[in-house]
Amino acid sequence: MLNLIGTYHCKADVKGRVMIPADLKKQLASVAGAGFVIKRAVFQPCLELYSMQEWQKLMEKVNGLNRFNRKNNDFIRRFTAGVRTVEMDATGRLNIPRDLMAFAGLDKEIVVSSAINIIEIWDLHKYEQAINDATNDFADLAEEVMGDVNDIEDGIS
Repeated sequence: MLNLIGTYHCKADVKGRVMIPADLKKQLASVAGAGFVIKRAVFQPCLELYSMQEWQKLMEKVNGLNRFNRKNNDFIRRFTAGVRTVEMDATGRLNIPRDLMAFAGLDKEIVVSSAINIIEIWDLHKYEQAINDATNDFADLAEEVMGDVNDIEDGIS
């Protein structure tokens, strides 16, 4: 299981190629050979990059949905819309498809940010706005999400 760390400011060229920072490339070394899946995020105007291993785990859950349930079928269609496989080239670049660049509003300045086991790819300004918007609500969100965790051994306070 991947536990990625870091937020990086990067540049995309006119063809949508993004150089993955060396530190992140090292973290991805064990999974890079199998390739990646890139898709639209569900809740934010960004892209999500999954290792093939993480994508397969997610697809096992999605594949368990009953397709004869209309909501499930609609969810699957929307969730997989625009999904593509991508590979890191020999120099460590990812080529982001144009339609996904347009969805996320990616231009030249982007942010590549770890989100535990996946990577989010953001337009720099949208990322900063999302972080700033969440700043005021983060304490309440942390309490709501993590407040019921009663594991003293983990050292989280």
